[in-house]
Amino acid sequence: MSEPSPLPIPAASLPAHIAIIMDGNGRWAQERGLSRSEGHKAGVRAAKAIVTECRTLGIRHLTLYTFSQENWGRPKDEVSLLFQLLVSFLGEELPSMERNGISLRVFGELDGLPLPARTALRHAMNRTAKCSDMIVNLALNYSGREEILRAARLLMQQGVKPEAVTEEAFRSCLYSAGQPDPDLIIRTSGEQRISNYLTFQSAYSELYFTSTYWPDFTPEALHRALVEYAGRNRRFGLTQEQIQ
Repeated sequence: MSEPSPLPIPAASLPAHIAIIMDGNGRWAQERGLSRSEGHKAGVRAAKAIVTECRTLGIRHLTLYTFSQENWGRPKDEVSLLFQLLVSFLGEELPSMERNGISLRVFGELDGLPLPARTALRHAMNRTAKCSDMIVNLALNYSGREEILRAARLLMQQGVKPEAVTEEAFRSCLYSAGQPDPDLIIRTSGEQRISNYLTFQSAYSELYFTSTYWPDFTPEALHRALVEYAGRNRRFGLTQEQIQ
């Protein structure tokens, strides 16, 4: 695979945090007469390439929507395969993550995952806990609305009084505590919704939708998204005069 062309934008214009909804593995496979399992395997290869490219570009935070709580409704064989692929990916990529200073974290209910996946994830998180060049978050068994409810429950358990429930206090109870909100959310495959993903954190995220299926989302495709992002005027509710 050839190296992507250099980005025609300055590093200062890059997002600090990119979140991706990796969609379209099944349709990619179907259009090629392949099984859904082959689509998911191709999706893993695409994820590896995008993590590598983000690390090269200096993106400090990358969150990948890997498995939602709604995904438990898929056929059991497909769910089993997805977690087998996750375990294999972690086993193969952990040494590289350590060498490249990539810390692995999970957004979601880890205890609800199959034992081999839980074990592999906790091992990888422990091994990479002190890595500081980049954070890769895997949204696993994740629901944006449930994350908000979870944060509210944690505040109640802590005995926080209503008047002390500030945005800062609430953020400290989210999975993303200590990390910036995503500047850019990318969704592949042509769907144009965020599907219960980072519901609280996405309030001011820039959204980028592409018809490209996830297995075909290459570093070059990422570059196109970043060029468009850099050309947007992020106002955060301010008027043009206030920005200037």
